[in-house]
Amino acid sequence: MKSSALIHRIDATSAPMRKFLRRAGSKAVLCGALLPLAASGLSGVAQAQSTYPNKAVKLMVPMAPAGPADIMARVVAKRLSEGLGQQLIVESQGGGGGTIATEAVMRSAPDGYTLVIGSLSTLVTGPILNPAIRYDPIKSFAPVSMMAIAPSMVLVNPGVPARSLRELIDLAKAKPGALNFGSNGNGTLTHLAGELFKSMTGVDIVHVPYKGAAPATNDLMAGQIQMIFVVPSGLEQHVRAGKLRAIAVASNKRHPVFPDVPTSAEAGLPGFETYTWFGLSAPLNTPAPVIARLNAEMVKTLAAKEVTEVLSKQGLEAGASTPEQFGQFIASEIAKWSRIVKTAGIKLEN
Repeated sequence: MKSSALIHRIDATSAPMRKFLRRAGSKAVLCGALLPLAASGLSGVAQAQSTYPNKAVKLMVPMAPAGPADIMARVVAKRLSEGLGQQLIVESQGGGGGTIATEAVMRSAPDGYTLVIGSLSTLVTGPILNPAIRYDPIKSFAPVSMMAIAPSMVLVNPGVPARSLRELIDLAKAKPGALNFGSNGNGTLTHLAGELFKSMTGVDIVHVPYKGAAPATNDLMAGQIQMIFVVPSGLEQHVRAGKLRAIAVASNKRHPVFPDVPTSAEAGLPGFETYTWFGLSAPLNTPAPVIARLNAEMVKTLAAKEVTEVLSKQGLEAGASTPEQFGQFIASEIAKWSRIVKTAGIKLEN
């Protein structure tokens, strides 16, 4: 418990106690009564810090099993278990775009024994697009640390007469409404990235939503659509085979798998950055010492070679942060994508 919270607790308790003690006519007893309260509060902080965890910890993954998030969670959990000295039990549960499991964690006891992997979809786009979601991404959770991030990439069909981002923008401006961009579905990152691209460049390109990444990619290679803004994990072989052309990475640094592909800033569109990301959170009011312990172990875990290698194979770059940095990052993502959703008039599909 933070010192300010402790002081508040003592003050709240002392008001009715003062009334009782005034009737007893003893100010000395007041001091004697408050000292044990302060001592017990401080000892509770020390106890939380020294004893956590003393049993297994559940790590909720609000996505389907066997996906990148699930694979990441299991390799992280193995290493984190060693650091904490207790088993981390990974439980993957999809449904509702990940919001069902995320809400369940929000309702869990704030004791550090139920954690959740948050993402762009569960902590940003889901709450923005669906007002029925019953948790607040900022007010309902205590951020622990960023875990991993992966930038989007601008991919085009090889038949598109544009070999750079600047040429693609010029082509789209020369032919308003003639070029299409595909997405994995309405409101997904692949859709929002395209809308961000439109807002930053002023081009008129048409959104074509698909039910998943596979059909969108297949139509891109077949020339039914001209471009896509997507995290390129699993698409490397298509780029190398010439079935897709990578013209820019939507990040502030180059992609390790595609070192020859320029960043958006290098390609003439600074600020065009879109990422899929994951981070660790706990229910709101989880004790600060518990958050600090988890964060310290996450920093060590995400620096471990066996963890970074597995995440790299999933197209993810491992990286920890402070709880404050993760919270600020979530807030900035909410502000960024809220503007795009409002400008583009994006609604949930029925």
